[in-house]
Amino acid sequence: MIQTIKNRWEITQNWQFIHVILGLIATFFSAYLITRGILKSITIQNDTLKLVAISLGTLLVGYLLLKITFWLFKKLYSRWGVTHRWQLIAMFLVFAVTGSTAGKISNPLMEFIGLTKETTNGWIYWPVRILLIFPIYQVLLVIFGWIFGQYNFFKEFAIKMASRMGFGFLFKK
Repeated sequence: MIQTIKNRWEITQNWQFIHVILGLIATFFSAYLITRGILKSITIQNDTLKLVAISLGTLLVGYLLLKITFWLFKKLYSRWGVTHRWQLIAMFLVFAVTGSTAGKISNPLMEFIGLTKETTNGWIYWPVRILLIFPIYQVLLVIFGWIFGQYNFFKEFAIKMASRMGFGFLFKK
C-alpha cells in the first residue's frame, strides 16, 4: 500500500512522504474546524450526539476538501510546471502556513502602530492592514517556500505577484 501511494504521488525519496502526511492532517483539521463552526449554530444537548455529528461532519467535509484539492491538482500540475505530484502538496502547505502566519503577525503590528479594530474606522483599518500584510506575506512566502523545498517557485511567484500589483520596479535588474 505504501508503495502504491509513493507511485501515485511520484515520491522518489522517503522524506517526501511527509508532504502527503502533512497535507492529510491539514485537510482533516480544516474539515474539523469547518464542521465545528457549522455545528455552533445548531444546539445539540447530547454530548454523544454532538461527538457523532462532529465526527461524521469532519469526514464528509474532509472528503469534499480532498475532492476539491485533487481537482485543483489536475488543473495546476502542468500550469505550475511541477515535476512531481508531492510538490503540489508542499505548495498548498506553503500558501496555508504563509497566509495564517501573515494574518497572525499583522495583529500585533497594527497595535504597535496604534490602530485597532475597536478604535479605528474600518475604512482606514482594513486598507492599512492589507498594505501591511502584503510585504510580510511576500517575505514569508519565500521563507516558507524554502523550508518546504520550493524556493524557486515561490521566489518567482512573489516577484510576479508584486509586479502585477505595481511593485515590479523593485525587482528590475
